[in-house]
Amino acid sequence: MAAILGSSLAFIDGTVVNVALPTIQRTLGATASDAQWVMESYALFLASLLLVGGALGDRFGRKRIFMIGAGVFMLASIGCALSSGVGPLITARAIQGIGAALLVPGSLALISATFPQSERGAAIGTWSAFSGITAAIGPVIGGFLVEHYSWPWAFLINAPVGVVLLAICMAKVPESKGSTNAGPIDTLGASLVTIGLAGMVFAFIEAPSRGWTATPIWMAAAIGIFALLLFVRVEMRAASPMLSMTLFRERNFAGANMLTLLLYAALGGSLFFLPLNLIQVQGYGATAAGAALLPFIAIMFLLSRWTGRLVDRFGSKLPLVTGPAIAAIGFAMFALSSTESGYWKAFFPAICVLGVGMSVTVAPLTTTVMNAVGKELAGTASGINNAVSRAAALLAIALFGLMLNLAFNATLDTELQSLHAPAALVSAVVGQRQKLAGMVIPGGYPDATVVALRHAVNVSFVSGFRRVMLVSSALALLSAVSAWILIEGKHVTHEAFDSARNR
Repeated sequence: MAAILGSSLAFIDGTVVNVALPTIQRTLGATASDAQWVMESYALFLASLLLVGGALGDRFGRKRIFMIGAGVFMLASIGCALSSGVGPLITARAIQGIGAALLVPGSLALISATFPQSERGAAIGTWSAFSGITAAIGPVIGGFLVEHYSWPWAFLINAPVGVVLLAICMAKVPESKGSTNAGPIDTLGASLVTIGLAGMVFAFIEAPSRGWTATPIWMAAAIGIFALLLFVRVEMRAASPMLSMTLFRERNFAGANMLTLLLYAALGGSLFFLPLNLIQVQGYGATAAGAALLPFIAIMFLLSRWTGRLVDRFGSKLPLVTGPAIAAIGFAMFALSSTESGYWKAFFPAICVLGVGMSVTVAPLTTTVMNAVGKELAGTASGINNAVSRAAALLAIALFGLMLNLAFNATLDTELQSLHAPAALVSAVVGQRQKLAGMVIPGGYPDATVVALRHAVNVSFVSGFRRVMLVSSALALLSAVSAWILIEGKHVTHEAFDSARNR
């Protein structure tokens, strides 16, 4: 129960905030880059500190670190709800990410440490099922709270869940630790990857408003690239690295993580902008937008057991080529939407196809990662794959935001030239271009003019949205190609991994 509640807190938070972002942007007068930072500050620290969180649990006690993470996450959630401006909200979200980095690795580790091997599979299955259910209802509940009360409630809902979680941990969960021979915590590696990812994300998010020639932008990009390259060098030489490079000598492990990087960049980056399209362009309420992805989650939940057997029957290669290829079709179908697309004709089919593609992929991908290494390294391998997926989404949201901004601005300039609207009104719209579809059209003008300008803004956003979805489709296809080239299509035994590690 503790593992389910803990993972649910972190999983739900990302999807709920996606639905709440348009309201947050409107209420706080935030720009599109501010909205990205609300997501990215959380994702940055979660992605970069995830492996460190697992190592801290092994060293100092999984229950202890899990509870500290839950406490930090809960307090940061309250801080988010009390934020009166974008800056404090982004800061509180960053602290939330630190709490999640301590919380997430401990959820499965607690199950592994608490249940005997004969009961562990059933426990993990229960954890997966309930995590799927909470992931499905979370955005709907969050959307309802945002729509009928206010956006702070999307964060405050974490507080009572956190209190219950801490009470269960204190009463029911035994303490456990990892190997007593573990080396030092890789603080240098953690610092470098955080600086590297932060530099790249800052450059991508801020470039549309400041320009690539601005000193802070190119310096952030240069520092980010240098820090990431230095991180790889440090990890190759560290005695106890947070990211063991020897694992990547195994072909299936390297191939699975390459697929993860490309496919989860497509998924995380594109689904960040879908609620913005549904709410700000299509006119959905927050509750309806939260429910829009229910078919995706339902399909994954229903097909998960069947797709888990695909590796046993066909090997890894076939499902890991087929699944991302189907997902690529789903992403491409999103690109067919317009400013007046109906849900059942435009979005529902794309969501279902994407759900099938991801369903075919996820269970075989996890199985491939775990089978590629020995049992004693299964936890490390899973942690690395999880961190890769988080980092992929982190970078994709920033990069896709840059792409959408460029397409939005180019289309908006063209649309405004053809409207011949009053100069003062055009100037007011252009001055808000950093808010994208969240901009407010000034009143006091003829209704026809205001409607035409709103249509121009919506068309401009959809132009960028289509580009994002087409790039997502291309990334999904590349992930299928990477699986075709790198995945061997058979289980790799522990002995095979030992041989690869010693080469």
